[in-house]
Amino acid sequence: MLETGDGAAAIVDREGLRQTSDTGAIEAEIARVLAANADKVEQYKGGKEALFGFFVGQTMKAMQGKANPQVVNELLKKALG
Repeated sequence: MLETGDGAAAIVDREGLRQTSDTGAIEAEIARVLAANADKVEQYKGGKEALFGFFVGQTMKAMQGKANPQVVNELLKKALG
């Protein structure tokens, strides 16, 4: 901001730093992550609940860290439930 005089919103947009809460985009990535890790999905459903963090991490990685973590958690719970 000091270097360019641009406002925070302009910098966030220009640098691609905006967080997304687009449930459609997040659900699509969750579906891909779960499909690519079907073995871990079965382990999770078999009681290995610690894998939930793995799924969150993989989804956030696929979304390049731009997904709203709260939305990811909610949608993953629904997808795995």
